[in-house]
Amino acid sequence: SDQHRGWFHSSLLESVGTRGQAPYKTVLTHGYVVDGQGKKMSKSAGNVIAPQKIIDQYGAEILRLWVASENYREDIRISHEILKRLMEAYRKIRNTFRFLLGNLGDFDPAKDKVAYEDMYEIDRYILYRFNQLYTRIQSAFENFEFHIFYHSFYNFCVVDLSAFYLDILKDRLYTYPKNSPGRRSGQTALYSLLQGMVRLMAPVLSFTAEEIWGFMSRENQDEKSVHMSSFIHFPELSLEHAFVEKWKLLRDLKGEVSKALENSRREKIIGHSLNALVRLVLSEKILSVLKENIPDLKFIFIVSQVDIVDSLKGKDKVYASDSLDGVQVAVSLMPGRKCERCWNYYLESSPICPRCAENLQEVKA
Repeated sequence: SDQHRGWFHSSLLESVGTRGQAPYKTVLTHGYVVDGQGKKMSKSAGNVIAPQKIIDQYGAEILRLWVASENYREDIRISHEILKRLMEAYRKIRNTFRFLLGNLGDFDPAKDKVAYEDMYEIDRYILYRFNQLYTRIQSAFENFEFHIFYHSFYNFCVVDLSAFYLDILKDRLYTYPKNSPGRRSGQTALYSLLQGMVRLMAPVLSFTAEEIWGFMSRENQDEKSVHMSSFIHFPELSLEHAFVEKWKLLRDLKGEVSKALENSRREKIIGHSLNALVRLVLSEKILSVLKENIPDLKFIFIVSQVDIVDSLKGKDKVYASDSLDGVQVAVSLMPGRKCERCWNYYLESSPICPRCAENLQEVKA
């Protein structure tokens, strides 16, 4: 903090006095680096953490991520506990990219890419969410608010992708025919996300971004390095307000059903969510918004069946939502047998469910 008096201020005064202008265009100052308890580091206290030791133990990316994650307007704390938390966050970000790359191995953008207007709703929605992330992070970079990058990017990987979109998409990626419109639509979204996200992370997680770049398709990429490429977003992805609100409602509803599923799991009613049959009471207002998406609810909730009912009176252990008016959920064990291919439960006696049988027949054709 004494640098404001001893360097920045005196440089400013002397330059204005002798040259009539400031000696710098922009100045960014930050607080002291202190230990995890906020104490000043000193050799006598034995609380000094050397950058080279961090690099040797955790890697340079974790050191870079730590710098980016801290709000430098205050004193900046560092400890092995903080670094371990960042290590876990880094691992989740890295695993997200592993999933993206791992599911694009048979995807050729030149011939497999699906036009935006033909993509599934949820695929268009996740690209819209990425555009929001892009705008937020670009603004943060321009304003030197690097901690916003870390929190926003990490939350997008964990909340928007891993816990929501990718979890739902797995069924389509793994069980639909290879060249089906549904699978290619999902892969188109993954490809677009990969292209945008790797560039967005490059200023902070530079080495990881370069490693990812080496495994990406070379289609439309003349640049040998991610650091020679430009940021991209998808300006054509302007969704109607009603569409965005509908998918926000679907996400909220999925969150409420997930709570009911977790309660049932704790009570040993079900194991995996695909063991479940969900009975759902929805208000007229919610039903009017979601009427076109009712058949998709079982895939969004990742359960074997969803029944919309008028009442759950007489049912045991009904979960009533606190945040969505009129929403009630009852979870029971889905009868029938487990499909050997997609793990959904169904009532027929064949080894695989009718949906998988149809998909396999399409592959043979």
